[in-house]
Amino acid sequence: MSAVLSPGRFSGRVVVLTGAAQGIGRTVAHRVAAEDGEAVLIDRSDLVHEVAEEIRDTGGAAHALTADLEQFEGAERSIDEAHALHGRIDVLVNTVGGTIWAKPYEHYTPDQIRAEVQRSLFPTLWTCRAVLPHMIDARGGTIVNVSSVATRGINRVPYAASKGGVNAITASLALEAAPHGVRVVATAPGGTEAPARRIPRGPGADTDQERAWYRQIVEQTVGSSLMKRYGTLDEQAAAICFLASDEASYITGTVLPVAGGDLG
Repeated sequence: MSAVLSPGRFSGRVVVLTGAAQGIGRTVAHRVAAEDGEAVLIDRSDLVHEVAEEIRDTGGAAHALTADLEQFEGAERSIDEAHALHGRIDVLVNTVGGTIWAKPYEHYTPDQIRAEVQRSLFPTLWTCRAVLPHMIDARGGTIVNVSSVATRGINRVPYAASKGGVNAITASLALEAAPHGVRVVATAPGGTEAPARRIPRGPGADTDQERAWYRQIVEQTVGSSLMKRYGTLDEQAAAICFLASDEASYITGTVLPVAGGDLG
């Protein structure tokens, strides 16, 4: 499904996007720029600079920053730098995260569990903390977190726990932030078709057993979807951009499943 754009939707808005080098983050960045937003892209991969260049080549406005968002210092520095570029941050979209390993929980080592949580929970926790003072000072703003319907999924318990944490951040921070004019919302993507990642999240499935465990995830994902298919990057970006926009001005504290009817 191709994108149906809303030109001008983000006109005059500064939108910071984390995890923007690949996947959903990259697609959202292109859409924000096409809808006239000032996009600030943050990722730990230098590929993020290529994405910003792609956007500028098509007439959009984009600036790229590199940072390790798994550490608070990286989150705070990059958010402050993004704020300094334009003197404001109207929207923060958090897409950093993703399953590193896919296997039953008893096969995870303690170090792997910590790595999964560090990847898929802490970047959202840190960037929300870093951006909130700026939004409170401005008396407004929107945070869109990207969770997952995999909070009810097999062979990735640490990832599920991390995304459950993202849901909790969204609900709890929305309560605290509402008096300051700040909305906090989230999407929960289901399975999403995407090109092969230029930088893999993890070591991949090398053995027959690992491939079988990954196939179980795919089968459960498709089986749980009422539409019996994976979504597209454009479908995920459309929901994120809606929640980030003034069209969703009366929505906060909500996690929107974008998963073909799978509620997670």
